[in-house]
Amino acid sequence: MLGDSLSAGYGLSQQQTWVAELQRRWQQEYPNIEIINASISGDTTRGGLNRLSGVIERHQPDAIFIELGGNDGLRGFDLATVEANLSDMIEQAQAKGINVALSQVMVPPNYGPRFSKRFQAVFNRVAEKYEVTLVPFFMTELVDNPDFVQDDGIHPTAEAQASIADFLSPYLLELAQQAEASSQ
Repeated sequence: MLGDSLSAGYGLSQQQTWVAELQRRWQQEYPNIEIINASISGDTTRGGLNRLSGVIERHQPDAIFIELGGNDGLRGFDLATVEANLSDMIEQAQAKGINVALSQVMVPPNYGPRFSKRFQAVFNRVAEKYEVTLVPFFMTELVDNPDFVQDDGIHPTAEAQASIADFLSPYLLELAQQAEASSQ
């Protein structure tokens, strides 16, 4: 997992995150899959790109799920730069034989439909160009439930983590299985 606060568990303990929840679920059924959470609250695509080689060297993953870009969007970063950073991360991973999936990320509606559409298009283009799975944004179904969003209106609560794990499990299991098949 290479992500930001949505995956790092902003305001939660590490054991409360959806990543830890998914690892607990998979321990029995898929004991050969270990999920490493290399997510950092506040991280951007530039930060992820800067950290990626160290993450790869330290953990030697077979697969990486990239969930970055939200902070770039919230800060109004140049979309061409966001696209270049995501592209560079995927190229680096694929050059090392690492399977990649990319999370769609969205900005809040107050950023306007034009920016929102352009922002979402970045993820679509990158996923298509590098032929990686584009995982739908896991927060979409949660934002309307006040029990699932912290008071800041952005971060998921502890109660939301199981739902996020439910949503992401089939995508991440497929990613892990693709990585296993590639390594054989």
